[in-house]
Amino acid sequence: MLKVKKNDKVKIVKGKDRGKYGKVLRRNRQDGKVFVEGANIVSKHTRQQDQNKPGGIIKKEGPINIANIRVICPNCSKPARIGFDISGSGEKARVCKKCNQQI
Repeated sequence: MLKVKKNDKVKIVKGKDRGKYGKVLRRNRQDGKVFVEGANIVSKHTRQQDQNKPGGIIKKEGPINIANIRVICPNCSKPARIGFDISGSGEKARVCKKCNQQI
């Protein structure tokens, strides 16, 4: 189980977008990177494919290393580290390290 999941609200703590908040759009397990909404915007130059898809410069989100973001705890509303708690039935759950509440 990874500590960061899709649709988690995160804060960027390193890089050119430091201090920005956003939602995780997707993650790449192999590279250890995530795509955050509105952060690390890159320009992609595209050619015209057909009449309906014009070419030009498209702005979209680029990948950010998982180590450079912190998950915002929904209970205490602070960027926190994430831990794991194993229940009696053997299920793993993500836990905020600041308020010890389940995420």
